[in-house]
Amino acid sequence: MSLRQRVLTHLKGRLGADPPLLRLAFWDGETFDFAPRPTVTITLTTPRVMRALLSGNFGRLGDAYVSGELAVDGAVEDILDVGIGLADRVGRSRLVARLGPLLRYVPRRHSKSRDAAAISHHYDVSNDFYRLWLDRNMVYSCGYFPTGEEGLDAAQEAKLDHICRKLRLKPGERLLDIGCGWGGLLHWAVTHYGVTGVGVTLSREQLDYAQAWIARDGLDGRIELRLQDYRDIEGEGGFDKVVSVGMYEHVGIVNQPTYFATLARLLKPGGIALNHGITVTDPDGKPQGPAGGEFIDRYVFPGGELPHLSRVIYEVAKAGLEAADVEDLRPHYARTLQHWVRRLEAHADAAIAAAGAERYRIWRIYMAGMAVAFDRGWLSIDQLVAYKPQADGRKAPRPWSRAHQYVACPDPPLANGLDWRTL
Repeated sequence: MSLRQRVLTHLKGRLGADPPLLRLAFWDGETFDFAPRPTVTITLTTPRVMRALLSGNFGRLGDAYVSGELAVDGAVEDILDVGIGLADRVGRSRLVARLGPLLRYVPRRHSKSRDAAAISHHYDVSNDFYRLWLDRNMVYSCGYFPTGEEGLDAAQEAKLDHICRKLRLKPGERLLDIGCGWGGLLHWAVTHYGVTGVGVTLSREQLDYAQAWIARDGLDGRIELRLQDYRDIEGEGGFDKVVSVGMYEHVGIVNQPTYFATLARLLKPGGIALNHGITVTDPDGKPQGPAGGEFIDRYVFPGGELPHLSRVIYEVAKAGLEAADVEDLRPHYARTLQHWVRRLEAHADAAIAAAGAERYRIWRIYMAGMAVAFDRGWLSIDQLVAYKPQADGRKAPRPWSRAHQYVACPDPPLANGLDWRTL
């Protein structure tokens, strides 16, 4: 038995009675199976990748996967099962284990230029790439599945309508969408609810796509799109409603007060804001599940930071808004990501042609891993509706129930302060 085989046999023993269904294939043609009938094959092209695997250096393994030094064959769900099992059992080095919890106390810099570069890294990939696996409205955020059986197009349109109903949009109102993406929500709100809209994004590719779509549908006079940082939106009280979907993850923990204060400043008295975004499930903000944050930070969302829901509610209140409704959509994002991965895999050749083999590998494993994170509750996602007080300082009126969110109810009865004469 070779030295390599002896080392791997020892590692197999450390993994217990239920080893991963994994085959390792090496640069010299040798293979090693951790279990009979392996479902996943990891091919290592260099000895340094082998060292990273044995030491539990999953950051280095992520780099090797992206560069092609490490190839992975198998169904994506099997790959994740094997990867999570290895991460749980092999673990990190002692140094990383000691330093990891401290990293959340190190503030990130979120200057305007750095945030713009981070957004460009993720979104200015190729509109053709995203078009392959997103829905027909190009909505790159959690869908809404009323029964769990809807297809992706139906789930995203249900989400857009769900948001519009929560905002109680009415004809003639002015809606601001912070982080408007490819314009799907604004397009839906304008064409279905009769509002006018302003959208801001830091992605040039998203802006170009949305402007062409809006011009093609004759909505130029009803939707204005800007390449603009949210901090540069001028004015006070210029919008009846403000919405932000999948945006505040890029803001940074240190900038949460500025972000929510901006939403409050831009709302008219009595206006409604809706924030839709990912949250961590640990109250102290510690990451859950196996290591993966370094890979996402380096290759997917540079500078992304996630708060706990309690922090979001605190910052909303600190900005002078009244949190009136919170809905957890965790299972919906797991299902959405599952749809995206399947569609990406179905268009693998076209995706590689549009954005390159590295980008395809990154997005395939990143989205599949995120699906598992939401399914297992390591991450969650919440929609929070908040009201700005009226000009006289009284709380804004709001519906007595949530019925307007689920049935056509354009003017729901409002709870508008005490009136003793009605009792």
